[in-house]
Amino acid sequence: MTAELVRGQNHTLPQTRLEIRVSAGTPVVAGATLGDERGTVRGIEWIAHPGSPQLPGLEVSQQAAADHRFAVDLEALPAGAHRVTVLLALPVGVGGPVRFGAVPAPFVAVTGLDGTEIATFTLTDLDAESAVSALELYRRQDAWKVRAVGQGYAGGLAEMLADQGVADPAALAGTIQEAVTRGLARSVAPPPPRTPEADRVRHATGSADHRPTAPPPAPEPPEPLTDPATTGPAHTTQPHTAPGPAAAGASASGPSDGGPINYAHPRRQHAAPPSPPPAAPPAQPGQPAQPVAGDATGWSMDERLYNQIWGMFEDLARAVAAYRSAVDFADSRMDQELDRALSDPRNRIGGAGDRAREAARAKRDELASRAREVLDRDLAQLAAEAAVVEPALPAAYAGWGNPVWHAHRIPMEIPMALRIGDLHLPERADLRIPLLVRLPLERGMWVDSGRTASEAAALMDTDRLRRLAMETAVAHAARLLAVYPPGEFAVHVIDPAGSAAGPLAPLVEAGVLAGPPAAGPGGVASVLAHLTRRVDLVQMAVRARAADSLPADLDTGEQLLVVNDFPHGFDDRAVTQLRYLADEGPGVGVHLLMVADREEASAYGPVLDPLWRSLLRITPVADSHLADPWVGHAWTYEPLTIPPGSHILEQVLTAVAEARRAAGR
Repeated sequence: MTAELVRGQNHTLPQTRLEIRVSAGTPVVAGATLGDERGTVRGIEWIAHPGSPQLPGLEVSQQAAADHRFAVDLEALPAGAHRVTVLLALPVGVGGPVRFGAVPAPFVAVTGLDGTEIATFTLTDLDAESAVSALELYRRQDAWKVRAVGQGYAGGLAEMLADQGVADPAALAGTIQEAVTRGLARSVAPPPPRTPEADRVRHATGSADHRPTAPPPAPEPPEPLTDPATTGPAHTTQPHTAPGPAAAGASASGPSDGGPINYAHPRRQHAAPPSPPPAAPPAQPGQPAQPVAGDATGWSMDERLYNQIWGMFEDLARAVAAYRSAVDFADSRMDQELDRALSDPRNRIGGAGDRAREAARAKRDELASRAREVLDRDLAQLAAEAAVVEPALPAAYAGWGNPVWHAHRIPMEIPMALRIGDLHLPERADLRIPLLVRLPLERGMWVDSGRTASEAAALMDTDRLRRLAMETAVAHAARLLAVYPPGEFAVHVIDPAGSAAGPLAPLVEAGVLAGPPAAGPGGVASVLAHLTRRVDLVQMAVRARAADSLPADLDTGEQLLVVNDFPHGFDDRAVTQLRYLADEGPGVGVHLLMVADREEASAYGPVLDPLWRSLLRITPVADSHLADPWVGHAWTYEPLTIPPGSHILEQVLTAVAEARRAAGR
């Protein structure tokens, strides 16, 4: 599992033969120094740079490039070398950017030789620096670790080398820059756009020793939200400091078409795009920069919008965290001043005590008012960005009320992600951030049909709540069907008692289900046996590297199993099979969409706890149960709703059925 490091964090390396991969939005110089036990560089023979790219166990690039890949063999380093520091610098005298604050945030990854990421680090919060120590690999008690450093130097390469203890750093920096200038014509351009997976068979049966011939894809952001009720507090106790300040202050300047680059998001970037994102309109003097849809980096507009939405989520989380922290500080300071004032006997006589209390409260209100002003400014800028982004979203990212759905055509390639709801915080409930999940799905979903802690659920009739939960599941299944190529996504339904006939009617009438909804013990057993067999066969084919041996009747497309009213109609064998599908299915394209009341399922005891923990819990009504992984805000989840009187769901499912018929599926 990839460790996404923040500045100062370390991670144990499981192997000693590694690759260092650097991705930036502009050509950068990459090098490395070796250090002894005290971190001292013993001489220029311990420095790898474009003018002298090879050392024992280490080889770096010979030219400036937007992307670098160089190998490290920690066991082959010179005797006495206990540390490898990766250095990045901007080329000088070539007309390019002169500070990291004007370019996309560099991304550095430590990978195995097969490309598997071990640890990643995005170098954020850089401004005037033109050189930076990115990360270091170091030996600690016969074990190697990696540490995210991110130390920048406004004095450039010479200052960074001097800090490494190099003699005559200015001369060496000049030698390096000369070598870079000579090789600049050979600089490696950003790689071409990534091609998506050709088909579902390759996704389901890819060989374990497959080596990508193109540069690796941009690293994925971490799973945005967790449910403390199912995952525990571990996901919310570690602060994540990557994105930095909120969007209102996240403008960067630099040359672009004769004007500044406004409202760029260098702290959101994970990979260098093939071309710069669209420039924002020039801002009026004294006014905040105007937002632009797709101003984050990415290989396509969909990826840029995905990264931009993720950045908006991070910005909102941190802006609200800063505000709440400021208010807590103001309250704490007021309490301390009141304690000091009241502990003085002189303030207990006359009006001195009252004046002290009024002064303490006035200071508290002033601090809280300042914090609110900053928050309101940040929220206003985010709201302006959301107003620009929402109309530009593709169908997979858009809500049901977006007109883009009326012109939607079934695609030939799957999108990066799918919108499953909206998120907001109480400081501004009308500012909503789309909740996107990556495709193919990496975890299933659970629509909670029980009475949750939300006021809306508590006031709703039980039968109405269960019907609404199933309608939510049907809408999610329809969205998945609509964004996959024809025939590459199948939906199975288990409805043991036949109680969901009404909500399931759109799927049944459109003829897009893999089969009629399974009812009764026999139907439940048949569907579970079919999907369990598929998981077993694909797993065996992957392990044996024998994809050609799969039966001709096996559907290797993605499969979604919608289960209504669990655990009714499930015996012990069926429950075991369901847990097996939850554990093993996502890896080979079988996913769960459960509709259940967890309290009713508690009769099975702790045997089902791993099942609930493996699923992303969503609700059919607004509910504050999702937590972000940085500051632990309780985010309110709003499910996507179909506008009253709209027939968009039926229209989309009809388009899915027609596309399947046209493709002969």
